[in-house]
Amino acid sequence: MKIALTQMDIVWECPNENKTICERLIRHAHENQCQWIVFPEMTLTGFSMHPERFFEPVQSDAPVHSFFRQLSLQYSIGIVFGYIAEADGRYYNHLAMVENGIYLMEYAKIHPFSYGEEANYYTGGDRIVTCHMEPSICVSGFVCYDLRFPEVFQAASQSASVIFVIANWPMSRITHWYTLLQARAIENQCFMIGVNRTGNGGGLCYCPSSIAFDPYGKRISQESNTELLCVDIQPEQAAAYRSEFPVQADRRKAVYSKLYTP
Repeated sequence: MKIALTQMDIVWECPNENKTICERLIRHAHENQCQWIVFPEMTLTGFSMHPERFFEPVQSDAPVHSFFRQLSLQYSIGIVFGYIAEADGRYYNHLAMVENGIYLMEYAKIHPFSYGEEANYYTGGDRIVTCHMEPSICVSGFVCYDLRFPEVFQAASQSASVIFVIANWPMSRITHWYTLLQARAIENQCFMIGVNRTGNGGGLCYCPSSIAFDPYGKRISQESNTELLCVDIQPEQAAAYRSEFPVQADRRKAVYSKLYTP
């Protein structure tokens, strides 16, 4: 499976300009025969603390859904993207996946980034979501700060062999980004696909740092400053490694839950 990892310089809080960039990158991924393309967190706005200005309802006919659905159909490609969602008067930081015009996943970021004041504006989700890119390929997705909480990745990897993390992770902490993605790949014996934005936005600087690791923790993407990185993954590799070295069989979930009990 060939996946395009974007390194998109998101224009700060300018959805229309970012839509133009997205379509160009999708066309480029299609020309490179990629089956999927992955965009960063809050793809059309950047990490905005103005959800009231940019929110979209969590509905299949919302403008952001219609935009990416149409491009998915036009270019015969699956798309992973992020957007500001609204439901019941609350705002959420969402990851969505669409393939052939059909939405496969809607995930609300479980851990709003309180250090960056995200928790003042966004509500955290309360469930892990998985879906199938193909009948035999189970995937899951998380958003940025979620990466610092290994518990959710262990839960997702019980079924998922490919996990996406979309982010606006600043350059000042970029070593953490690389280290945590690699650790999550090793711990969970899965492919970790991390896609980060570039450029400047909201007073923060971001560097080209989208990256992919295989289930052994080996980097499989090239280091590059280009807008698009293409990687080939073989999801069956995760199943084979898990069978050979069954780490998950040694997890003691019943014990772990007691450790959180006062």
